[in-house]
Amino acid sequence: MGFRRFPLPRRSRRLPAAGLVVPLAGALAVAVATAAPAAAAVPTGFTDTLAIGGLSSPTAAAFAPDGRVFVAEKSGLVKVFDSLADPTATVFADLRTPTQDFWDRGLLGLAVDPAFPARPYVYVSYTLDALPGGTAPRWGDTCPTPPGATDAGCVVTGRVSQLTMGPAGTAVSEKPLVTGWCQQYPSHSVGALAFGPDGALYAGGGDGASFNFADYGQVGNPCADPPAPAGTNLAPPSAEGGALRSQSPRRAAGQPVLLNGALLRIDPDTGAGLPGNPFASSGDADARRVIAYGFRNQFRFGFRPGTSELWAGDVGWNTWEEINRVANAGDGVAENFGWPCFEGSARQAGYDGANLDRCESLYSAGGQTAPYFAYNHNAKVVATDPCPTGGSSISGIAFEAGSNYPAEYAGALFFADSSRGCIWAMQTVSGQPSSSRLVPFVTGVSTPVQVLTGPGGDLFYVALGAGELRRVSYAGGTNRPPVAVATATPSSGPAPLTVQFDGTGSTDPDVGDTLSYAWDLDADGAYDDSADPRPTRTYTTAAAVDAGLRVTDSHGATAATTVRVTVGTPAGLDPVPVIDTPAATLNWSVGQTVSFSGRAVDAQDGELPPSALSWRLAIRHCAANGTCHTHNVQDFPGVAAGSFVAPDHEYPSYLQLTLTATDSTGRTGSRTIDLQPKTVTLNFTSSPSQAMLTVGGTQQRTPFSRTVIAGSVNSISANSPQNLPPLNMKYAFTSWAHGGARTQNVVAPATGASYQANYRLCWLLQPC
Repeated sequence: MGFRRFPLPRRSRRLPAAGLVVPLAGALAVAVATAAPAAAAVPTGFTDTLAIGGLSSPTAAAFAPDGRVFVAEKSGLVKVFDSLADPTATVFADLRTPTQDFWDRGLLGLAVDPAFPARPYVYVSYTLDALPGGTAPRWGDTCPTPPGATDAGCVVTGRVSQLTMGPAGTAVSEKPLVTGWCQQYPSHSVGALAFGPDGALYAGGGDGASFNFADYGQVGNPCADPPAPAGTNLAPPSAEGGALRSQSPRRAAGQPVLLNGALLRIDPDTGAGLPGNPFASSGDADARRVIAYGFRNQFRFGFRPGTSELWAGDVGWNTWEEINRVANAGDGVAENFGWPCFEGSARQAGYDGANLDRCESLYSAGGQTAPYFAYNHNAKVVATDPCPTGGSSISGIAFEAGSNYPAEYAGALFFADSSRGCIWAMQTVSGQPSSSRLVPFVTGVSTPVQVLTGPGGDLFYVALGAGELRRVSYAGGTNRPPVAVATATPSSGPAPLTVQFDGTGSTDPDVGDTLSYAWDLDADGAYDDSADPRPTRTYTTAAAVDAGLRVTDSHGATAATTVRVTVGTPAGLDPVPVIDTPAATLNWSVGQTVSFSGRAVDAQDGELPPSALSWRLAIRHCAANGTCHTHNVQDFPGVAAGSFVAPDHEYPSYLQLTLTATDSTGRTGSRTIDLQPKTVTLNFTSSPSQAMLTVGGTQQRTPFSRTVIAGSVNSISANSPQNLPPLNMKYAFTSWAHGGARTQNVVAPATGASYQANYRLCWLLQPC
């Protein structure tokens, strides 16, 4: 699993060219969902409603003490709403130039100062499009070949910054606090930001390593990890690169400690590590920031209310998703959660098989902190939940705090999985979250990438796939959401057509609540045309218009609906895109250059120019049971043709190419084709037979086969020494039949291949 599986986001208006923290003048109208998608399933008595819609790949939200709502979008925009009832957003900050929005990289973390607006600071965590020590932008929102996203990798870094709000309510400056997190591959970037009860700012970031093979720095070592300089391929047993960056606090004295795979506790004004941190006396500035390490990608974390406990969700590789607990984030203990030597509570086979010194010493000395809870990719979290299995990405952590939810949810831990599209509640036993009381809470979510508590103590979640911030309320509480009802009379007729709209049929289930009205009568996405319950509008052009109504009750709860008005006889609604190349029958290999071309025709505008076309390349990664999730790889805006190099990814997976056309009225049409890979079989044998070999992240006894994509890179390792059946005698590795080191990467050839590991018997005169 590579990490966040970002699906196709809702299209948003094109914005001016990016600048470094230069907000756009005035307010940007954001389309609030006029016809919200079907609500996800919640327990009886709860409701799941739209809080803010029309967002473009939202990754994080934060509620300010004064009622403002900040939302981060993956591209690098930070938007602010005056409240949950505000239908329009102001661009608070534009960080699109320094942010690399590619694959799973982007603007991913957001926090508001607890004393806001007296302390007018908003904090962001984003993938900095710069080499270590370099300046942005280096690559843009792409990764050319060479170096290739999953080959040598487009190396970038990460950044945590403090944004200062000016008198106009937008950011006027950016102050970088921490820059680091050397990242070779396009997942496991930076992540969450959160303030602790001690007033410290906490930050995290992933290992930046490959998700396709056991990565210890064998591909160029661009982050200059020990024991060799940058540009030198590392090899076991001494290699400390790749995923082993997550174990850097255990490096020898004088070697640099890195931020990758670590939790940081820093001063929110300077970015410096705080006194009392485990390595506060170190001469290494990064070491002084670290309070816990050994994570693969602790994308989301949060504090348990009333405590100093920090709970983090760590995204797994082959088998386990973890929830990890730091018992006291402010103490002098640095917990080591074990990645990549461990996944879940067990040794990680891919890294264990490589016999790496850094892992072997952890195995022998102990010291790994086991996860508080872990769930298997191929198992249900709750036996009766409807959530798919196979793929997993733990993507949200939050605690119940002061809601009107039923008593059984008091103090519950909520966690989300973006691949499964579900949120669960771990209810408490004797005051502690307990895996014996797990219940599904929200199911059928379009890619939840954050859960958080907000106004009224309700649980909110960011649905990246839907472009929405959503709210889960308890209908048995003091306030329930209204029901929006809109009518149009007449609903059709020749132009000019004068229409009487009526929203007075909207209701609120709570006695005494009053409703306010906001209409989007021109269907431009902005609810700014009328606040009258019964407005009138005259339409002069033939068109089909989905007029929207949003109602808000006196406690801030909202609901939205649409009503269609057909003026005259519209010639057509949406443009029709056509993908000319490639053919859907194409079978691609990793590294193959694939050309694409297309066009679109609109009934009103005729053939659309290239500037009206936008392409998106995505990977659909599937489990053996057929469930799939999506990684968005790259966008190609404003072109009719282009090309891409097919990236590497574990099988089963396939590419998805989508062409979207936008006409002069803003209507869109899309066409998607699936491109299946060329697969080959890798056969593994040993002499003698029954040896345990490691391929990728899993072990298996020979003989066995693996189906992979032609051209893919696969790590292989011959475990040694080991006892072989049937006599359980000890054998040592001697060679691969094809040559090379005991642990190595192999590229899958176009026609498949066989790999045989040779062993010898260990005995008195020739011990292992």
